[in-house]
Amino acid sequence: MTTRISIRGVARTFPLQGKDFVALGDVSLDVADNEFVTIVGPSGCGKSTLLNIVAGLDHPTGGQALVGGQAVTGPGPDRGVIFQQFALFPWLTVRRNVEFGLRTAGVPRAERRRRAEHFIDLVGLTQFADALPKTLSGGMKQRCAIARAYAVDPSILLMDEPFGALDALTRVRLQEQLLDTWSREKRTVMFVTHDVDEAVFLANRVVVMAANPGRIVEVIDVDLPFPRTEEVRLGPDFSRLRNRVWSAVYHQPAQERKPS
Repeated sequence: MTTRISIRGVARTFPLQGKDFVALGDVSLDVADNEFVTIVGPSGCGKSTLLNIVAGLDHPTGGQALVGGQAVTGPGPDRGVIFQQFALFPWLTVRRNVEFGLRTAGVPRAERRRRAEHFIDLVGLTQFADALPKTLSGGMKQRCAIARAYAVDPSILLMDEPFGALDALTRVRLQEQLLDTWSREKRTVMFVTHDVDEAVFLANRVVVMAANPGRIVEVIDVDLPFPRTEEVRLGPDFSRLRNRVWSAVYHQPAQERKPS
């Protein structure tokens, strides 16, 4: 398999009350092309910091992150980032939100429209293409954000708790929608979450992190079949993997589970 993301000995420290707080300490990880990797761990273990370094929104104080063999020095069009906050332009319709990145990249109008309509349909928002964000539910807003990220054709999607603010039922439905979209429009995905069930349901591999300092303690292969259905979620193999990830996250020493 071709490696799309390489994280090599990445460390990140921040000044805190006159001392250095070690958010990440010597983290290494390879993510393959078109692989879906979830990152789970307690608060303060550096999950979001690691994602931001790969996104080019933050810089390591040691080691380096590479995308496609090239060192990450800042944000780039090869990486789409989706946060928990929907970050839609409230004055633009769904269609124009999805077209926004294409317009700034100089994509011709007809091609912008074609690509936007394709991804709006893919996330099930065709009948809301001319709606403003204020008229949409939280789940629909996040689907719009996902369509916008896909439309600019990044090779990598970096997702930081994108469903964290949603109710449980909407969250489950969007997990299934995301996997359906990923199965048809393959991308390399790094997905940060606090939710163990979500981490297992979505991933090819689950990366478990611990805190103080932030580090990887276990990488768990998820050998569940695709498509991931409710039947898979309720099956014994899912339960086995969930319990294994839960144990890796929550059976860490107490001092490692303290939020920073």
